[in-house]
Amino acid sequence: MQVTTFHLLLTIFCAWLILEGNTIIACFLLILKGVIDAVDGELARIRERPSHVGRYWDTVADTIGLIAVMWAFGRLFGWEPLLTFALILATLLQYSLFNHYSILMRNLGSGDITSRIDETVKPIAYSWEKQSTVNLFHRIYLVFFSWQDSIISWLSGKGSKNLVFELTVSSSLGFGMQSLIIFGLALTENLSYLPELILGVNMGLMVLVILRSRI
Repeated sequence: MQVTTFHLLLTIFCAWLILEGNTIIACFLLILKGVIDAVDGELARIRERPSHVGRYWDTVADTIGLIAVMWAFGRLFGWEPLLTFALILATLLQYSLFNHYSILMRNLGSGDITSRIDETVKPIAYSWEKQSTVNLFHRIYLVFFSWQDSIISWLSGKGSKNLVFELTVSSSLGFGMQSLIIFGLALTENLSYLPELILGVNMGLMVLVILRSRI
């Protein structure tokens, strides 16, 4: 939870830097944010203390941070609100796509079911977390985020047999790689191409993975 909260604060700081015009530093820190974002879940699994609250809070924190950064870029470059919304939506669906296949892969491997494809059923809290807190975060997740899971589940189908293709593509073209490209755009003063990158890569990624899953 502390790691997740830290990467949220870091992302909000990046949004402030973008508004101030310090895009190179901000884009570099977004790379660092992506690394930290991958740590929280791994720490929970290594310590054998998974958390339903942590799972939901990670999604909430990612979304708040994404909205803050995209809003900041929109203000900096004068994007129309509809374009900013489209970029946020495309990135959220990419997050959900990667999460979808990550959950399926973990179910095949370790059997970890803390994160689920279908979150409509309220989970039972672990002994180290409060059921009331789990219930609260579960309701927040259902209201604001369950639509993403429904869309991705409907589009992606069951996937290929071992899911290697889907997970490899969705991770290699996901936020980590995109943040490196964004940093490159910042260094070369070409951040004006950010909408084409985000929409093109994320929508192309979804089409590629979904077609492979259904063939």
